Amino acid sequence: MKKALKITVNIFAWIVLIIALLITIIVFSSDKNNGVANLFGYIPMTVESDSMVPTFNKGDLIICKDIDDVNALKEGDVITFWTIIDGKRVKNTHRIVGVNDTDGARSFVTRGDNNPIDDTLPAYASDIIGKWTETKIAKLGNAMNFLRTKKGFFICILIPMAIFFLLELYKFIIALIEVKRPETPEIDEEEIKRRAIEEYLASKGETAEAAEAVKDKAEKTAETVSEKAEKAVETAAEKVEETAEKAEETVEAAAEKVEETAEKAAEAVEEAAEKTEETAEKAEEAVEKAAEEAVGDSAE
Repeated sequence: MKKALKITVNIFAWIVLIIALLITIIVFSSDKNNGVANLFGYIPMTVESDSMVPTFNKGDLIICKDIDDVNALKEGDVITFWTIIDGKRVKNTHRIVGVNDTDGARSFVTRGDNNPIDDTLPAYASDIIGKWTETKIAKLGNAMNFLRTKKGFFICILIPMAIFFLLELYKFIIALIEVKRPETPEIDEEEIKRRAIEEYLASKGETAEAAEAVKDKAEKTAETVSEKAEKAVETAAEKVEETAEKAEETVEAAAEKVEETAEKAAEAVEEAAEKTEETAEKAEEAVEKAAEEAVGDSAE
């Protein structure tokens, strides 16, 4: 993150420096060339009026190009040229609406797209500064005009350049200090990350070994518990079997006792039946006897 921020700051600083240098070159070259800046054949111009609306507006920045052959200009081209307006020699950018050839001297009739009439004075070949390349940047011309002032040059050019050189000086001093500092083993971020990963993996390995040990103990404990449970089940089964045998013997003994009791009951019933039969016979004899006696009494 810090490296990316440093790179971004450096790129931004260099961009500001390059722009400042370009503007400085434009300002100085325009001062030396009657207010016309020229960068490798290209001429940045600030639109000073609305005479060319809607092609471009006042305050826009347009780019013109040097003309190698004036005779190649034709109607419809937009040119920048010197002219006289209100008694002052000024730059003007208008469209060619006519071409005049008088005794081998070529001149151009011009008019602003937003003007109803042609310009009063024609543009001669010696007055032409350049031809518009159809490149424009809205409102940037106002910024260029501001930068050409002392205040604008100081704020937008000198201050950024001073800051840039101070930053570079600071970096240079830091570099000198680092060179003089005793060498110490440097560990970059990648090395730190690698070591951290190794430590993490090592801790994970120890944890895995501990977990494996716990797992082995758990398996052994489970085996022990299983063996004890099997023994307990076998013991319980033996006890149940013994209890079942005892219960069976008890049932057999009870059955024998019941059978004996039933036999004794049957004998008692037989004896009771015999006694009842004897009693009935005796009762019958008594009844017969009583009847005989009753018959005898009646006869008397």
